[in-house]
Amino acid sequence: MKKFNTSPISGMQELLPPAQAIFNDYKSKIAEVYHLHGFQNIETPTIDRNEILFAKAGGDTEKQIYRVIKTDESAEDSTQSLRFDHTVPLARYVVEHESDLSFPFRVSQIGRNFRGERAQKGRFREFYQCDVDVIGRNNLPIFYDAQVIYTFYQAVSAFVKTPVRIRLNNRKFISGFIKAVGVIDYAKDIYSIIDHAEKVPEGKTIEFLHELQIPEDTVVKITTFINTHGDIQTIKSMLKEIGIDTDAQPDDLLEGLTELETVMTELQKLGLGSDEAEIDLKIVRGLDYYTGTVFEGILPAYPEVGSIGGGGRYDNLASNFTDQKFPGVGASIGLSRLFFILNENNLIGNGISENNQLVQPVDYVIIPMTTEQNSASYVLAEKLRKEGKSVDIIPVEKKLGDTMKSAARVAKFGIVLGENEVKNSSCMVKDFATGDQTLMKL
Repeated sequence: MKKFNTSPISGMQELLPPAQAIFNDYKSKIAEVYHLHGFQNIETPTIDRNEILFAKAGGDTEKQIYRVIKTDESAEDSTQSLRFDHTVPLARYVVEHESDLSFPFRVSQIGRNFRGERAQKGRFREFYQCDVDVIGRNNLPIFYDAQVIYTFYQAVSAFVKTPVRIRLNNRKFISGFIKAVGVIDYAKDIYSIIDHAEKVPEGKTIEFLHELQIPEDTVVKITTFINTHGDIQTIKSMLKEIGIDTDAQPDDLLEGLTELETVMTELQKLGLGSDEAEIDLKIVRGLDYYTGTVFEGILPAYPEVGSIGGGGRYDNLASNFTDQKFPGVGASIGLSRLFFILNENNLIGNGISENNQLVQPVDYVIIPMTTEQNSASYVLAEKLRKEGKSVDIIPVEKKLGDTMKSAARVAKFGIVLGENEVKNSSCMVKDFATGDQTLMKL
């Protein structure tokens, strides 16, 4: 018989049932937080037209899009691709259904996306993203930026067992700063340098700036800007220190600074203090559709992990599909990558065993000793299921001990039903983790 390669394709995440159970639990927790914060859930098609997906993709993202080609290579199918995120399909969705939606439209999406990027540890080609967005018609108050950030913070904190911190910035503020120091012609390069500043030594950042033939005093101002983080007063003090008068600078610098201050003030009202949220001028976000607030979440105790999700404000995303203006702000949790990171750093919790499997994804296993106890097993299973417990039934095939070992691999508790248990309408429930046994009435 021919041997097949049965391993998953490179860049695809595949979990055993125990690990899948906790992944699903995290996904459910995120969905519950989104629901509690008033976001309405939708699903957009996994496959969409190229003209939609490519409208805002461009650059490396467009190169990573998976095209859909059927075996008959029909003309229609050759112009379709797999979605690479939720945001572009959402823009199409809003334009298509705008007459039936209530604005601001608070919406959540949880599902798989696809990118043909180079597969590496924690970076997948097929991955789950859990998004929340608020879409306005014509305008959207900055109030919603704080609401989305807070929802993101609460969703991640629902299952991450270590403190989470939000780092935020504003694209208008960055753009205004670049104009203020006279290097607007190098804006694209400087955005990239700022975005990578945390990943390289500071000397390398300075070297990159020198390669642009930027004057030394301007290089000092830019590096001072990059290295500044804290509250709004810290940012204002930095601007004063390097000689930038916000009132005499481009409108977007002052506007961006004002938006930063407003978002920080609202987050403080929501209970996120300096330990939970701070301005960090290294945060740029790579996607070019962001136009205002940008933010990322990190785990301060594990700086090597990097970003665990983020998002921002986009005022012009739907402009390719309509003349109407639908500004929005959104956040995304890349759950596949985050799950991998948490597992790699032993942050999943005690549910993961040494062999990287989550033990006990099932609540109870009932073991009837013979077929005579099957009926009683069915009745008990239904009773437990009505109480919200997951139940499996495993008949004894050879030895009871071997069956118990199999049950302990998948369940928290085991119940053996024999002739005496059925006769006495009671059974012992064994806790596989501790070995303790308790009496249960049938």
